[in-house]
Amino acid sequence: MSNVSEEFGYEPRVRAAGAVKEEIAELSSAVLDVARVRARITEGGPLELPWDAGVDPDAFHNVTHLWSLYGVGNDVLGRGMASLAEHLPERGWTVVRDGPDSSPNRNREILATHMATHAQLQARWMKGLDGHEPLIAFSVNSRFFVPAPEAGR
Repeated sequence: MSNVSEEFGYEPRVRAAGAVKEEIAELSSAVLDVARVRARITEGGPLELPWDAGVDPDAFHNVTHLWSLYGVGNDVLGRGMASLAEHLPERGWTVVRDGPDSSPNRNREILATHMATHAQLQARWMKGLDGHEPLIAFSVNSRFFVPAPEAGR
């Protein structure tokens, strides 16, 4: 087992970055469906990022999609978090943590792993107790992979 696979806990596979971006976008969309919240959604899509830990930064990448639901009250956001906790397993996710985070506000946080892809989900309900607008912040991340050579690269 290589040092990298020991660091990650798995051997990163060769994958086309475009396919990984599409996979993460589809998972994010499914998570939005599971939340069952009609709210405003931040713009932007999945981003391919290099792993930078003292090795060749182009050797390993992952795809991250950060987005938020906002523009509705805490009652709606709370129902969204409850829906995530209840229905993510029906969509192939295993909830590994559901409880308060370590912030002073003790925001509810759900961490889950998509079993087919090993993608990671973090959903954090920030109630706006600090004067900011209430929202649920999402992060959907792929496993690290070795980028496949693509045409034009």
